[in-house]
Amino acid sequence: MRVFKPTVLLFSLLISFSSTSQTDEEVIKNIYTQSLTNGKSYEWLDYLSNQIGGRLSGSLNAEKAVAYTKEELDKLGLDKVWLQPVMVPKWVRGAKEFAFIESEPGKTTNVNICALGGSVATPALGLKANVVEVKNFEELEALGEEKIEGKIVFYNRPMQADLIHTFEAYGGCVNQRYSGALEAAKYGAVGVIVRSMNLRMDDLPHTGSMTYGDLPNDKRIPSAAISTNDAQLLSTMLQLDDTVKFYFKQTCKQLRDVQSYNVIGEITGSEFPKEYMIVGGHLDSWDLGDGSHDDGAGVVQSMDVLRLLKESGIKPKRSIRVVLFMNEENGLRGGKKYAEVAKQKGENHVFALESDSGGFTPRGFSFDCNDASFNQVLSWQPLFKPYLIHYFEKGGSGADVGPLKTDTNVLAGLRPDSQRYFDHHHASNDTFDAVNKRELELGAATMTALVYLFDKYGINPISNKKTIKD
Repeated sequence: MRVFKPTVLLFSLLISFSSTSQTDEEVIKNIYTQSLTNGKSYEWLDYLSNQIGGRLSGSLNAEKAVAYTKEELDKLGLDKVWLQPVMVPKWVRGAKEFAFIESEPGKTTNVNICALGGSVATPALGLKANVVEVKNFEELEALGEEKIEGKIVFYNRPMQADLIHTFEAYGGCVNQRYSGALEAAKYGAVGVIVRSMNLRMDDLPHTGSMTYGDLPNDKRIPSAAISTNDAQLLSTMLQLDDTVKFYFKQTCKQLRDVQSYNVIGEITGSEFPKEYMIVGGHLDSWDLGDGSHDDGAGVVQSMDVLRLLKESGIKPKRSIRVVLFMNEENGLRGGKKYAEVAKQKGENHVFALESDSGGFTPRGFSFDCNDASFNQVLSWQPLFKPYLIHYFEKGGSGADVGPLKTDTNVLAGLRPDSQRYFDHHHASNDTFDAVNKRELELGAATMTALVYLFDKYGINPISNKKTIKD
């Protein structure tokens, strides 16, 4: 028979009592303390960015990132860690792109471009043609085939600088990047150059996904982004002389789809194991930089949420998963596959939180949910006030968690300060040195605090009556 000493038994009871009697304020304070003094997110990001680097879907680096993050999740002692297979596109950039503006034969000015993700290559010797500048598809249509055929279309609509919400400014002009080649090809254009999605003037071209829709392969035209400084230069030169020509060469190509994986880890719920809450970011990135802000930050923050819950002694009622999605950047295959499998298994996802807006100082969250759940969220605002988290608004959540949306669940997106985000987004300066350790750790703590509250109280008073027990 095992005999417990009274002092040991009393100490155990006190520990058990203190962990269950803490107020929400105390629990959340402990979460922030753990993240800021004992965080892992910055260390993980260092390795992901500096030892692996850019993680384009289908690449060797993407494979390395899958192996690394799974290994790190295994070390956390979670209840389950596994890989979820998903077929992803494999697009390769090839040799560095080259471009110049020709003002007259033999007189050229080199400019900075990069191929857009999914673009076809130029002819082997490059492509040179006169240029037509437009701001939008309406101007393109007004010019028509007569003025566009055989020319390069130059889309030069900048992000709207007076919008405080920079994602709104991005949304206001990104269609020229995504659909620009598809639209220009209808009028006989031979190529497309797009002003980079960037709020500042610099020499860095920003890549990003584009589409040809159902356009036949022989009708597809090469598409590239040009830096904001060089877009301004090209526009000025066209105003002075509309006969200037543009030359560019790129060797990118689309290969067959390859198998990759979503990386998933789970803490199984103690009371409602069949109610799932997920937190995640996308593991893939573009290839120009190392993808630290987009979306290495979201990946490591999401991983640290589960670690912080364990370190803080929180035993979730519901099953909480971290999901590191593959292929958000040029296909969204990982998010769609996760939702497809969840539906096949009949899994009830009550809450999903995504971090895909960079590793800057957290400001709050946007929520895609019903009024009852949002009112509950608003009642938690005082808990976040000491950490200067004030932004709680209805709005979008994240591209990868979007397919999980139902009429009753809650989807959320972490909203960091976004004023500098598009300086780095999809560009060669999206690198580890641009991420601040403390800001990254504050984001991880903020996400953990929200997960803790939703797990403790459920998604709204109505849903609390419908919890599913094992």
